[in-house]
Amino acid sequence: MKKFIFPALAAVFFVVFTGCSSDDDNGTPNPNLVTKQEVITNYAAIVLKNYQDAYNDAVALQTSLNTFIADPTEANHNAAKQAWKTARESYGPSEAFRFASGPIDDEDGPEGLLNAWPLDENYIDYVEGIPDTGIINDLTNYPTLTKELLESLNELGGEANISIGYHAIEFLLWGQDNTSPSDNQAGLRPYTDFVDGGTAENQDRRRQYVSICAELLLDHLQLMLDEWSAGGAYHTTFLALDEDTAIKNMLTGIATLSKSELAGERMFVALSNQDQEDEHSCFSDNTHRDIRLNFDGISNVYNGTYGTISGASISDLVNQADEARGAEVTSQLNTAKTDVYNTGTPFDLAIIDGSTSVEGAKVLQAVNALQDLGDQFVLAGAALGITVVPE
Repeated sequence: MKKFIFPALAAVFFVVFTGCSSDDDNGTPNPNLVTKQEVITNYAAIVLKNYQDAYNDAVALQTSLNTFIADPTEANHNAAKQAWKTARESYGPSEAFRFASGPIDDEDGPEGLLNAWPLDENYIDYVEGIPDTGIINDLTNYPTLTKELLESLNELGGEANISIGYHAIEFLLWGQDNTSPSDNQAGLRPYTDFVDGGTAENQDRRRQYVSICAELLLDHLQLMLDEWSAGGAYHTTFLALDEDTAIKNMLTGIATLSKSELAGERMFVALSNQDQEDEHSCFSDNTHRDIRLNFDGISNVYNGTYGTISGASISDLVNQADEARGAEVTSQLNTAKTDVYNTGTPFDLAIIDGSTSVEGAKVLQAVNALQDLGDQFVLAGAALGITVVPE
């Protein structure tokens, strides 16, 4: 197994190639070849549909949370937790639209309000041994909880001071995961934390807090729908971009997610530290799904597919330009999928004994495969005459 070196990025290679002509031998355009504009238009359709699904699943999550808030029983608590997991199934692939100069993480983008992590639990609520910590239990400084307040407090004073988003809701539903990874258990917050006179103080504020988080989740996903809907600000901008710039943005997004964010920040850091606190969804033990879903998003962008959408793709363009290069990228994509899906579950159990353990070695193999895939996306860009530099 090759040695993993992070965060150094592979050098960008410039490949000299002879591109396939769009004409046949008689100078007639070949109707079987896809165009860059078709790829760009299909990508925009994929982005919109993915965000629509994420929004719809967030609505279902809000509905389930409202049911639990109105009637905080164990059954309704479990249903809300399942709704959270379902909502992650549609949001996870959408992370392939990050790092692509789009609206999700521009200077006004909502990414940090939706999916920021890791989260310092005692910024929000009580933690083991400190029953009166967090915004929920601080009635002096925060006597009234509002959407404006909680959004303003997100990452205030430090990146780990996460107050809202998917992982704030996750923590409020599951609580800290204080069990050993070998116990194979997620966080064990009792539903009675939300019941008046139950197991923790300020149950009414806890109910209010999680309700506000659900509202904000929808607000911030709506921003993406507004941007990417037909006639939306970024949809219009994106379709008007120079074709090579748009393709470059798409490739840069998936190369960066694969090589740096997913392989490095989300997998290798946790493996290297052997610490479940570094995993993405540490309260629910859902990190293995996050990883797989992020990979699926990468594959969706490269292959031009999502759900019932299947259209012109970057893969088509690369195969037209350099068939051998296209085959190599697809081969590495398939290898990375196998390695990613072969990592153990839950993720905290897979990483706890480090990279020399059987399960840790699988994680490291997936990390290396994702880094190699990022390099292949760079070479895919070169085959199209486009310079791709992962962040």
